[in-house]
Amino acid sequence: MPRPRPDASPGTRMDGHGRAGPSRAACAEPPRRASLAAVCLLARLGLLLGSGDGQLQTSCRIQKCTTDFVSLTSHLNSALESFDLEFCKALRAYSACTYRNSKVCRGNLVYHSAVLGISDLMSQRNCSKDGPTSSSNPEVTHDPCNYSGHPEAREHQGGEKTAPPTYLFCGLFGDPHLRTFKDHFQTCKVEGAWPLIDNNYLSVQVTNVPVVAGSRATATNKITIIFKSYQDCTDQKVYQAVTDDLPAAFVDGTTSGGDGNTKSLRIVEKVSGKYVEMHARYIGTTVYIRQLGHYLTLAIRMPQEVVMAYEESQDLQLCVNGCPSSERIDDSGHLPLPVMSHLLPQHGSAHPQSVYTLETATTKCHEKMLLKDIYFYSCVFDLLTTGDANFTAAAHSALQDVESLHPRKEHWHIFPNSEGGGVDKGSKFFVGLGLVCLILVAFL
Repeated sequence: MPRPRPDASPGTRMDGHGRAGPSRAACAEPPRRASLAAVCLLARLGLLLGSGDGQLQTSCRIQKCTTDFVSLTSHLNSALESFDLEFCKALRAYSACTYRNSKVCRGNLVYHSAVLGISDLMSQRNCSKDGPTSSSNPEVTHDPCNYSGHPEAREHQGGEKTAPPTYLFCGLFGDPHLRTFKDHFQTCKVEGAWPLIDNNYLSVQVTNVPVVAGSRATATNKITIIFKSYQDCTDQKVYQAVTDDLPAAFVDGTTSGGDGNTKSLRIVEKVSGKYVEMHARYIGTTVYIRQLGHYLTLAIRMPQEVVMAYEESQDLQLCVNGCPSSERIDDSGHLPLPVMSHLLPQHGSAHPQSVYTLETATTKCHEKMLLKDIYFYSCVFDLLTTGDANFTAAAHSALQDVESLHPRKEHWHIFPNSEGGGVDKGSKFFVGLGLVCLILVAFL
């Protein structure tokens, strides 16, 4: 419903939307109160603080950033000695809010105008870019090194109730099988070093090596994780695991990041040399790394806005965009079961021909996984490819990690006949399995 048009007084002018705004003369005068400076800034940006701006995107929260800035400065008086200090703190909070929205607000003219306006005001007031920031609700305190308390994760300002942050899951295991943040399931060769995640807060790189001669399948024997420096919560920390060396410490020998008792980043050893967890409280992220047999598995849970905090040059991320099509072994989630004649050892390969048939591999995997989802079929694929029973444990552990970290129970199980390897709520069988089995049996 359109709002009534306010009467224009001598001290106001009408903007392009028919709304009253402060006159140029008013904005030119030295403000007696900081609220006038804030209103002038909004007038220059042409920012509507109501709900009718069609220009604003749903995910772009520049309007909230500006509203918070006004609430922080509306009570300030320029005659007080503390004015400059408090106004600069509010500007830095405004600037930090726009930075958090830089990706989702890309291309939004109001957002880019706000960034320029903030820069101008900081120059006029001689505000440094580094320093303390204001809280938009002084009565509500939050720990900056606890993601659940971040304004961008869950805002309490002004009594506004917002939904909790959305968490995403990514996992890598076996030969290797990848579950992306979009719940797409892929099997890839990706031999060598590949980035799983590369954003402004965290980088995860895996190295995969061939498992058996005559097969395109590889498995992970090295994982490197870089937790990037973040405010006062942690300095940069690097973790590296390789086959038969799964440490319970970062490469610098420490087991945590953060000062004093606030361990905003820590490593927890669950099973010595076999299973560690990393908890990055300041970015709401949890990482599980396991060694099963000779290879490593990884599972990670992250908030969506942390996942999306990356630049265009960082778009090669397997967890975000999946494997390149040239690296895919599966066909839209369908796993081509290996033909036995392709698994004969070559040139003295240390890997023997698989001792499993389709029937025995199915029986072995069924011991651990009753539901015939993609994890079950990945287990069968890995056993037929390698003959290594440790891959059964890898598939089972990967499913357990999903149940521990994936936020949506209805999406835990993925079925191979779902389009693109996506989520299907029904318990269905592998559509192409019958034909593949016939081909396989002919070679047994």
